[in-house]
Parts: sequence; structure tokens; C-alpha cells
Amino acid sequence: MTRTVQIEDGLTVGTLAEKLDIPVSKLIAELMKNGVLATVNERIDFDTAVIITSEIDPEITLEQKQEEAEIPRKKAKATTEGESRPPVVAVMGHVDHGKTSLLDAICGTSMANKEAGGITQHISAYQAKHGDRVITFLDTPGHEAFAAIREHGAHLTDLVVIVVAADDGIKPQTLEAIRFAQKAGVKILVAVNKIDKEGADSNKVKQQLAEQKLMVEEWGGDTVVVEVSAKAGTGIEKLLEMILLISDVEELKAETATPAEGLIIEAHMEQGRGPVGVALVEQGTLQKGDFVVSGTTYAKVRNLETTTGTTLDKAGPSTPVTLTGFKELPRFGDEFKVVNDEKAARRLVEANARVSSGDDKNAMTGGELIRIIDKKNQVSELNVIVKADVQGSLKSVVDGLRSLNTEEVAVRIVGFGIGNITEKDEHMAHTSSAIIYGFNVETPTNVRQLSNRDKVSIRLFKVIYELIDDAKEEMVKLLAPEVIRTDLGRLLVKGIFKITKTEVICGGEATKGKLVVPAYATVYRDDEIIAEQVEIVSLKHGPQETKEVNTGEMCGVSFKSESRVDLKEGDKLEFFTLETKQRTL
Repeated sequence: MTRTVQIEDGLTVGTLAEKLDIPVSKLIAELMKNGVLATVNERIDFDTAVIITSEIDPEITLEQKQEEAEIPRKKAKATTEGESRPPVVAVMGHVDHGKTSLLDAICGTSMANKEAGGITQHISAYQAKHGDRVITFLDTPGHEAFAAIREHGAHLTDLVVIVVAADDGIKPQTLEAIRFAQKAGVKILVAVNKIDKEGADSNKVKQQLAEQKLMVEEWGGDTVVVEVSAKAGTGIEKLLEMILLISDVEELKAETATPAEGLIIEAHMEQGRGPVGVALVEQGTLQKGDFVVSGTTYAKVRNLETTTGTTLDKAGPSTPVTLTGFKELPRFGDEFKVVNDEKAARRLVEANARVSSGDDKNAMTGGELIRIIDKKNQVSELNVIVKADVQGSLKSVVDGLRSLNTEEVAVRIVGFGIGNITEKDEHMAHTSSAIIYGFNVETPTNVRQLSNRDKVSIRLFKVIYELIDDAKEEMVKLLAPEVIRTDLGRLLVKGIFKITKTEVICGGEATKGKLVVPAYATVYRDDEIIAEQVEIVSLKHGPQETKEVNTGEMCGVSFKSESRVDLKEGDKLEFFTLETKQRTL
């Protein structure tokens, strides 16, 4: 009798067995039968549960339990209540168009030389003063692999400064940044950088902006464009004035007398300090000693500092801060809020853990299970373990690797985490034949010695696109090569000299094209194929061995086959060559 069972997404194997009223051992056995090794606590998504349940009992229909719709997080809007707050400005644009250099000119941070490859690898937050007012800047990565971070940058902010190089114009990542800003509903200001460089053409940039429906003010539109040179410092004052002017129109205010709330914009492990979170306070006032909850972890704020390391007693709205005291590493993109005491913090963390159970890193997706069950789908997999210095970069690396997946070859993330590569990572890589990719992390000597002994490949990178390119090269090696067939010529058999189980010696006339050796041949009798891909061993022109025979010439042919070929006079041998070519993704 058909019955319907309601289940949540992201439930464990044990819970599913309980819902189906079957022994958990039976469910695990069914998974194993399909090539999946799973424990009772392994999490599976709804699609996976449907697939495996249909294998066990086709009469059971699973229905996903409808959870209360989560209210999308909205950026704080302008309000007439509260106190004025500094504007939060995200700096976006194409890689190498000068975003970080522009911030250096504004804040004097000299970050451009510190980032690997001259490319921003993390979200960085700074505050700069212009007169007696403060502006908060977020520097977001420019490479396409950091799209997730950059989108967060847009959603966090009141104003987006799109940096466009005057000599290069609008590029794909510039368009992506514009889309993010428009999706987030924030004002856009365009900084045309490198105006002092040879080949600079500001008018061309303005024309390209117009094509993207961003009409500049001087052409009757409402998009502010400021021409600057980060290198020479030209136009910086005007840029800051325009940022403040646009912000004044928005009348940005926030409550300061309430418990602080905001967003984690970065997180990493730090020796001697443990889990460290970089957060942006959006409203309220954060103080040293506050209990802060973020996702499934909490902290009693032990150190409260600016992002440049200056100690703070408290931080108000629009202030980027560094926090220590977390029990575990907070997740990039999670909200944080201040609660009354540790008991309240623990209670909220437990509630958040239940809600986020579907995000468990060990959860198996329906797509992965289908790939395992479908034996015809011969997908080659590149097993990798990813370690990164901070949460935002880890997400970008993992997303970047997964984006490489094709129908024939896929990246399988065996494990991932924050911090240096450990012996546990090495053991996992050894047992799963995985490559360990480290991004801005190190390999301790003992781990390096183990990897040499076990022949585990550990590859360290400081620039994300180099890591992605390396993985792509490894995936290419797993692709089946392309086989190219070239037709050569035809032999009409006029005599049979020897036939054995695996060899034939015959003679005949080349009636088409050119016969060469080494080559392969298909044997035809009338229009019927009687043998495929026999191997041509030798050609003879008279008594002499030869490498090729032209149309109209008589020759002898010797070929090998896997099974007996009963060749007859009048049969035809169609000669061809096969060569393999390495394919690319």
C-alpha cells in the first residue's frame, strides 16, 4: 500500500531509517550496494533520500516538509531615526584595474604590494577620514573565482565604486560588478582610473557605461563619474567629496543604543589567538566583553580591534572590526548579533545548528548519488582536499573547483578546512588518492616528510587562478583522449597465401588512395564488415618490404587480428590510421 512520508532536507541516514520504519542497517546496506559507504550520522539531501527510498520500497513516497520561509536578509535602509553613520563603500571592478591601489592612495594602507600577484585575495575593510567625516571602504577581490565574496561586498554596502581602467575599458568582471550592485539596489559611482596612462580614453569608458544603461551626469544621466589616477593621486579629493555627497542624499542613519548586529566578512585561524573574525557592525554598538553569536558559534569578545590592529573599547555602525574569543571559526557571510549572556548565546547557537544542518560539509547530494548509482555514467573524478587561510577564500576556491565539473570529469572535494595542512589531511589524501591544495597556508616539516613517504601531492598557491588552472590541468589528464581516424586507401584481395587464428597473408591491388604501414584496416565482403580494425603488419612490393603502395600497384599484405578471419578473393581491405589527441576542458 502506498504511503507518504514527510522528511526534512539534510537529514541523517539514521533519521531516514527511523522515518521509513526500517532498520538502519538495511538502509546502510542498500547504500553500500549502490557503491556508497555511509555511516548512521551521514547527512543526505532530499533528492538522495528519494533515490535510495525508491530502491528499497517503490510504494513509499517522500514529501519534503515545508519549513517556514526564511525572510531574506535586507540591508539596512535609510531612516530618520538614530544617529548619522559613515557610508559603507565597496570598491569593485575588473582584475588589475587599480582597486587596491586606489584604496592605498585614499587610506595609505600599501596593500597592493602585499597581495600575491597584485590581486586582492580577500575582502579587506578600512576606514578613511575626509575632513571630519569617516568613510568605510571594502576592497573586494577582482578575479572571477571570487564572485561569491564580491557579491557579499555589494550586499553589505550603501555605495559601490566601480573602478575602470581608462586604457582598458569595461571588462567582463566590470559588468559582473555592475550587475551585483544593481541587484543589491545600491548607488553606483564610477572611478575612471589610470587617466595618466598612455592610451587612456575616458570618453570611450563613458560610452561603454551608456551601453550598460549607466548614463553619466554630463550626458544627462544620473551616474557620477570621477576621473582619477591612483598612482599620481589625481582626483582623489573629488572622489571622496562625491562619495559623501551621494551618502548625504541617502541620509544614512543607524541606532547606536541597541545590541550590535552585523555580518562576518572574513574569518581565519591565528596562532596564539585562535579563531578570528572580521566583522562589519551594521547597527548598535559592539563592546569588548559582549557575547556575540554568529551562526553555529559564539564568542565573548576578548579583543576588539580595528582591521589595522588598533585596540577599541567599542565600535558603532559602519565600523569594520576584528574579533577574538570565538569557540569555533565563524563562517564567512554569517550574521552576528549580541546577546545578553553566555546561556543565551549557547541556546541560540543550538537553534542555529539545527537550522543549518542541511549545510553539513559531509552531506551527500542527490547528484553525487545518481552519479554513483548510474553505472553507465563513467565520470572520472579528481579527488582533492582544500585548505585555505580564511573562510571567504576557502569558499571561493571550493566553488571555483566545482565550477570545472563536466559530464566526463569532475572534482570531488574529499575534505576542506581552515589553517595549515595537518597530518590528518595527509592521511585522508593518502587513503583517497587525493591532491592537497593549500591556499595561503603552509606545510609543516613533519607533514611534508609524511607526504614524501606516502607520495601524496601537496600543492601550495598564493594566487587563486593559478590553483584553479593547476586543477584544470589535472582534470585534462583524466579525460579520455580524442581518437582521430584518417582514411587512406583500399586493397582488392586477389590471392590468399596464409590464414591462421590470428594472422593472414594475402595479395592484391591498391584500387584507391595510398596504402601505408603501420596502419589498420576494416575487412569488407561486398557491403558487410567481416573484421574490424585488424592491424597491418607489413606491405611487400614484389619481394621487397615497402612502407607505402600507390593506386594501381600490386602488393602483398600481412595483418594480425584478435580472431580468425576467413578471407576470400574479392574481399576489400579499407586502410586507415588512428591517432590520439589530448583534449582540453
